[in-house]
Amino acid sequence: MPKPKPVRKAVFPVAGLGTRFLPATKAVPKEMLPVVDKPVVQYAVEEAREAGIEQFIFVTGRGKHIIEDHFDHAYELEALLTGRGKTKELKGLLESLPDSGAVSFTRQQKPLGLGHAVWCARHLVGNEPFAVLLVDDLMVGKPGGLSQMIEVYNAVGGGIVVAAEEKPLDELHRYGVIAPGAVKGKAVEIKAMVEKPKAAEAPSRLCVIGRYILQPEVFLELERREKGAGGEIQLTDSMARLIGRMPFHAAKTDCARYDCGDKVGFLEANIALGLQRPDIAPHLRVLLKKLLP
Repeated sequence: MPKPKPVRKAVFPVAGLGTRFLPATKAVPKEMLPVVDKPVVQYAVEEAREAGIEQFIFVTGRGKHIIEDHFDHAYELEALLTGRGKTKELKGLLESLPDSGAVSFTRQQKPLGLGHAVWCARHLVGNEPFAVLLVDDLMVGKPGGLSQMIEVYNAVGGGIVVAAEEKPLDELHRYGVIAPGAVKGKAVEIKAMVEKPKAAEAPSRLCVIGRYILQPEVFLELERREKGAGGEIQLTDSMARLIGRMPFHAAKTDCARYDCGDKVGFLEANIALGLQRPDIAPHLRVLLKKLLP
């Protein structure tokens, strides 16, 4: 089996308005809301960097300049931390920055769906495989979710790989659902996909979550601008048309996943990651015991 082309680029669609978190997101992008002490978007970038990603492509919209500023140097702040001897804080600040020239930004000018957002990055991606990370899905594991997906990608000979997990029947209408084939380790062959089906029409309970490894052929499918569920250009629909033309698998990672696009999921992520921090966990446990009846 020939070794597939390496995945060097990652696309982060971050143009959404974050209406579920209003009024907090009126002036602050939802991707910049903190989980413990880092914005949600930073977790996704760190996951991608761990997986060997070299180019980070953000698809933004109006009012998202704060994301650009976050992944840039803040010289006044860095000078202040240096002057006050806060080396730990300075190190943490600098470690979050991708290398110079490794970050690109493009605009999705109209909210036409995830498929359209990915299509907006086509010129920056070029003719090579790439990853897509939805930052609302915070995935925690060692190694991270994208690293585990790249292991599957290399094992099956490339093609398309999506992250997937089992969901209860009453949640299937929110996801792309997989018709599974052969299973080998963490890799599940995909025979078909249905976007947001009714429970009675779903081919399984195995759902696509917010991580994808795609091939550039998907841009030709997205070019059709065909609308799917919700009247939007769905990424799942364009991916489904590539089934049978290249290897197509789901990766069942062992990561913990937190839906930070949901208020309860966002709170869960803060509590769960806080409990993993030695400097916070003891105090947080005491506080939780105090608050719980």
